[in-house]
Formats: sequence, structure tokens, C-alpha cells
Amino acid sequence: MDIIEAIHTRRSIRKFTDQPVDEAQVTQLLQAAMSAPSAGNAQPWQFVVIEDRQTLSKIPEFHPYAAMCRQAPLAILVCGDTSLEKYPGYWVQDCSAAVQNILLAVHGLGLGAVWTGIYPDLPRVEGMRNLLGLPEQIQPLALIPIGHPDQPSGKVDRFRPERIHHDRW
Repeated sequence: MDIIEAIHTRRSIRKFTDQPVDEAQVTQLLQAAMSAPSAGNAQPWQFVVIEDRQTLSKIPEFHPYAAMCRQAPLAILVCGDTSLEKYPGYWVQDCSAAVQNILLAVHGLGLGAVWTGIYPDLPRVEGMRNLLGLPEQIQPLALIPIGHPDQPSGKVDRFRPERIHHDRW
């Protein structure tokens, strides 16, 4: 799939079939994530692959927009590791780039996913921290439920030329 086509046709998928995701595909997604740019090439990310059905089912108890975890075959939690930062505070941008790479790779593999925000919502951060036993230096940024799509998707024109400014505001 052409990268421009992938960018324009990727959609947030919240409904999945019960078909499992192949372990080799999960590895490809994580490889894509780790190919993201990062400040000073610090790569301050850590990933938690969640496949346990009980664990996935507990996430909507503290994350109101993660109901799809109850049916998703897996989710990847993208975390910033503050002990790996060269430039403090940039872990959010670095990990966001990794999330976008995962979302594009998911689409390229014919899978579906949705970005569910964790940070900076403290109840969600603490919920993930407690559920998964995250160390103090690990900051959960985003949870990405992944599976085989069970909903239609397609290209939507989101281009807004009135939001473009050249040289000055």
C-alpha cells in the first residue's frame, strides 16, 4: 500500500472479529514503532503487549473510551521511559510518533486499531500503572487495541485549507 494512500485511508477501528492477530504481525508492529523518530535519537519508549483476556476486560473499568478492549484480541500500551530521555519532557512527542507508526503499520497489514489516550489523564495513568505493575519511571501514554476489523472504513477528506498559514498568522 502506498504511504499516502495509507495515511488517507487509515481509520480508528473500534469493532473487531474474534480472529487472533499473528505473533509475527505483532513483531512487525513493534518494529515499526521502534523506527519512529525521537529527540536526540533517545528512543525513550517501552511497550506492553496485552493479550490476557481478563486484563483487557479490566481496562474499561477505569478508561471510559476503551470498551473495545473487551473484544480486541490484543492491545499495545506505549509508554515513555523517563530514565532513557536525553531531553526531559520530549517522551510524549517521541512516543506519539511510535503510536502513529503502529497505527499505519496496523492498517498496512490489513488489521484495525484505535488510539486510546492514557496520559495525561491521571485516573487512566494510575489505572494502567496499577493493572500492569508499571515502574515509577514508566509513563503510559496510549493504549492501542488491535484486531481484525469488523466495521467498514474508507477515505474521508479532512483537508481544511482555512487552517493553513504561510510565513505569519
